Amino acid sequence: MKYQLPRVRNCACGHEHPMSLQEMVIESGALQKLPGVIAALGNYTALGMVCDENTYEAAGRQVQAILSPATVVILNPDHLHANEAAVAAADEQLPPECDLLLAVGSGTIHDTTRFVAHRRGIPFVSVPTAPSVDGFVSTVAAMTWGGLKVTMPAVAPIALVADSDVFSRAPRRLVAAGVADLLGKYTALLDWKVSHLVTGEYICQTIIDLEMKAVDTVAAAIDAIAAGDKDAMEALMYALVLSGLAMQMVGNSRPASGAEHHVSHLWEMEVINPEVDALHGEKVGIGLILACNKYHSLLQYETIEPRYAGMEEDLIREKFGPRAPGIFKENGRDPLLDVDLARLRAAFPRIRELIRALPTGEEMAAMIRRVGGPTTPEEIGLSKDIVPMTLRLSPYVRRRLTLMRLTKAMGLPETPVL
Repeated sequence: MKYQLPRVRNCACGHEHPMSLQEMVIESGALQKLPGVIAALGNYTALGMVCDENTYEAAGRQVQAILSPATVVILNPDHLHANEAAVAAADEQLPPECDLLLAVGSGTIHDTTRFVAHRRGIPFVSVPTAPSVDGFVSTVAAMTWGGLKVTMPAVAPIALVADSDVFSRAPRRLVAAGVADLLGKYTALLDWKVSHLVTGEYICQTIIDLEMKAVDTVAAAIDAIAAGDKDAMEALMYALVLSGLAMQMVGNSRPASGAEHHVSHLWEMEVINPEVDALHGEKVGIGLILACNKYHSLLQYETIEPRYAGMEEDLIREKFGPRAPGIFKENGRDPLLDVDLARLRAAFPRIRELIRALPTGEEMAAMIRRVGGPTTPEEIGLSKDIVPMTLRLSPYVRRRLTLMRLTKAMGLPETPVL
């Protein structure tokens, strides 16, 4: 096979890296292999397929003809989000005897399906229709629940079957979103490394290398991806799957989600902005550019004098309003309390080295523009005036130490956003 599952045994980090994904097919005509893949995985007799009207036409109709699933759920794509409404709509139409689900679609369909599969205690198979996100093989579901952007327990697929005859024809906007989501690993990995430096948080170089293999693959193929070359599109899909597998092997989203994703999550909560009709990867890409600009602005300082000033509780109550209790619950004990300030001061030269190795915001923007993605808030209907408050509030949407959050304890004046 051209693309193979990575296997990591006896890792130097001392941790086991289990994977739920047992089979992976990424090639032209892959849908025709679905019956054989499913038969090899077990004796499943009551298949349910979840898609939306668009992804049904892209691949669902063909899957239905090949597999004859007992139930086909076709959701309305208008304002479809991975939330209570989507879960209820899918769950109500799937009979209780379903023993295997198929997610035929992109990120929203996958998160909805994996959540329903988890609640029912059954497995699912991933059938991506666009190379738009890295969450196809994730073990958790990124949901909007009760107005908050939360990570919900879910299941990873036991197999992924991605047909390049299908996903290479995906709308260019979805492809650009996948590229931006993948490039976001630059800041996600930097955030992980910095947290390891100042708190001793567990880190694995093998997983970092896996993520960077995915990132480097996409960065090297930008022009071919922009041209719609099928081989390049397969490489993009494989890179997105590798990123998802990195999360599986660590057991959480740390290798793939940092400050850039927190920006996206904040905008999705709509606490400082109106509703945004933008794809996940589009928001991540803009968050990536903003984070790179913020991080590079720290290079103007040779040294720092760290101090802990506490969480901005009054600001959180003011801006998040009725959602503030959920933010406080998510944060629990402020992760900045786990930072030894003397250790942070001593680590700052190394942090500056990591920042210097990080592409600039303009370099990131240039790659995203080459595939036709948005690079400024204005391009997705937001005002540039919300950028300072976005960078100030976004670290609070997750209890995860990032360099963005760490700047709150560096004892620095507000740095400009370039």
